[in-house]
Amino acid sequence: MIEVKDLSHSFYVGKKNKQQEVPVLKDIQLSIKKGEIVSIVGRSGSGKSTLLNLMSGYIKPTEGELFIKGEQVTHYKESDWADFRSDNLGFIFQSFQLIQSMTAYENIELPLVMKGVDKRDRARRVEEMVEKVGLASIRDHYPSELSGGQQQRVSVARALIAHPPIILADEPTGSLDQETEAELLSMIQKLNKEENITFVIITHDEEVAAIADRTIRFEDGRLRASKKAVAR
Repeated sequence: MIEVKDLSHSFYVGKKNKQQEVPVLKDIQLSIKKGEIVSIVGRSGSGKSTLLNLMSGYIKPTEGELFIKGEQVTHYKESDWADFRSDNLGFIFQSFQLIQSMTAYENIELPLVMKGVDKRDRARRVEEMVEKVGLASIRDHYPSELSGGQQQRVSVARALIAHPPIILADEPTGSLDQETEAELLSMIQKLNKEENITFVIITHDEEVAAIADRTIRFEDGRLRASKKAVAR
């Protein structure tokens, strides 16, 4: 599903004629299979968020290649990436990234509006998703009227509404209490099992990492040995 080959990335700081290279990722080799849950852990600055941004096309690698669903996406233009993300990737963020002027229902519906799905089909799909993630009672509420757990459920529903085969999650439980975190992790496992969705999860939390099929560790921009979860 995702193949990373000889991937390296550097940022450059300073003025144009005196720029200093700051290596972030170094010679990354990684394969993620369809239907896997993979957690990526490491200290701040270890390179894990950079890898997620490369996988989503928001930055381009300095060296190496990236394949997603068999497509060579390394040199995609932004317009190509926009279409590819719309069809293949869903995103869950720590800060939820909901639009405050839209209701929960409208936030979930937004990706379908952007894809040009007709109104009747949008309504059917959003109604089904609202029921699936347990949001029926708060569907007409605005984000400011929701708890952190409810907002993250809306975020998950929005990520799933277009049926992407891959979900990229950046610290998805970072703003949640322990009980709500457990509920979200249970939902991720259920969706993975029932719909064979591939999840790539960045986390500092070992309990979050424990639900994964594999845990990948980053140290100083390099990939360390990954390990399989004992059970989930």
